[in-house]
Amino acid sequence: MRTWFLGAMRMGVATAFVFVVMTGIPAASMAEEFGPVKAMKVDAKKAALGKRLFFDKRLSGDAAISCSSCHIPSKGFGDGLALAKAYPGSDGFRNTPTLINTAAKAAWFHDGRIGTNLNDVTRESITETYMMNMDMRLMQERIKQDPVYVKMFKDAGYGEPSNGSVRKAIPEYLKTLTSRGAPFDKGKLSDAAKQGFELFKGKAGCASCHSGPRFTDDQPHNIGVPENPEIWKNPRRHLTFVAFAMFMGIENYMNIRRDVGAQIRKHKADRSGVGSFMTPTLRELKQTAPYMHNGMIKSLADVVTFYNRGGGNDANKDPRIKPLGLSKEERANLVAFLETLSGDPLTGADHVWPGKISANYQPIQDWLKTKN
Repeated sequence: MRTWFLGAMRMGVATAFVFVVMTGIPAASMAEEFGPVKAMKVDAKKAALGKRLFFDKRLSGDAAISCSSCHIPSKGFGDGLALAKAYPGSDGFRNTPTLINTAAKAAWFHDGRIGTNLNDVTRESITETYMMNMDMRLMQERIKQDPVYVKMFKDAGYGEPSNGSVRKAIPEYLKTLTSRGAPFDKGKLSDAAKQGFELFKGKAGCASCHSGPRFTDDQPHNIGVPENPEIWKNPRRHLTFVAFAMFMGIENYMNIRRDVGAQIRKHKADRSGVGSFMTPTLRELKQTAPYMHNGMIKSLADVVTFYNRGGGNDANKDPRIKPLGLSKEERANLVAFLETLSGDPLTGADHVWPGKISANYQPIQDWLKTKN
């Protein structure tokens, strides 16, 4: 006897995944379709260099912020805010996503405008005026004046510090940010969480988009998340949106009052993508509230309630988003399962890779000795 469970149909893709449970195969094997997230191969010296760059405020125009100013280790490499901060003098118009497990993403940013090339992601994050506002020619000269960096670049095999090497080293550090210790990966689920997992795969339909080890299909979808009015009320956030929209070629950007999302990946005449955003990972959810691309949902219980009532109102909403009819107990069980996807919090000095690197990287210590 065998039972088949068809997990999903991706947007425009005929098959997403199929679960097969046969007599003699433990039900726990189904979890292997989802996780755990495998650690990536990392060059330790390049990662150590990337780590120092990630926490260095000198990579921003006025040396006021670093990558870690918004991607805070103690907050799951997010920031705990509904809408991100931004370069001094501006404010963001989207929620800061976690960086944990993101080195394996198929597309970056909430609108998916950049693919898998982390070199491009790093460049945009450093140079955009509303992010770190850095002229990379100036950044390169700042780095060259630091003898610790000079040694670290050389030890990493990059030679002299350069912009291109910075754009390689930071992604190498991001590879080290891998989920670990989640109860789901250890098979330590309460009865409520086990029932929630069955709902996740079945009645609740979550697995239609939240699939694979990172629990995402890396595709954009519209679920009707309401707009965050703060973007339009706050002049600094609105100006940031206008600057972004103008650069991305969004039509009528001075008058629209919505974030078009992944529509920028389509031809401007194709309006079907308006309001769609990349499916976020469900890993580390306990550390990364509030939720959605604009931080409009505060808690996991609220997220489940939002889906249970069929999402929000939007003309382009995915037709699969319909009322679920989950009881109070079922909603609680689903939350219990989602909470098992968060593991041990990662910190700036604590990562998973062979040969863990201390914050007290030896070249720094060697250089300090010459100054004593």
